[in-house]
Amino acid sequence: MKTIQLKVNEKIYEQFLSLLDRFSEDEVEIISEDKYFLETQRYLQQELNEMDSSEAKFYSQDEVETKLKNIMDKYADNL
Repeated sequence: MKTIQLKVNEKIYEQFLSLLDRFSEDEVEIISEDKYFLETQRYLQQELNEMDSSEAKFYSQDEVETKLKNIMDKYADNL
């Protein structure tokens, strides 16, 4: 299935949607995108690119717990 992005004038938006409703869900799927979705999509694509290019650094569960404990110990007096 291919994806396209369209801008539709508000005057014909309802008519356009009714036209698309003539197709079954396996033929046409309406995907709503909002600003949050697009920002998240860009962020996740960037993260994936870092993983693919071996630029990402991965930590084990133990390493994360140790780092978190060190940070908590460092700032415990500030609470």
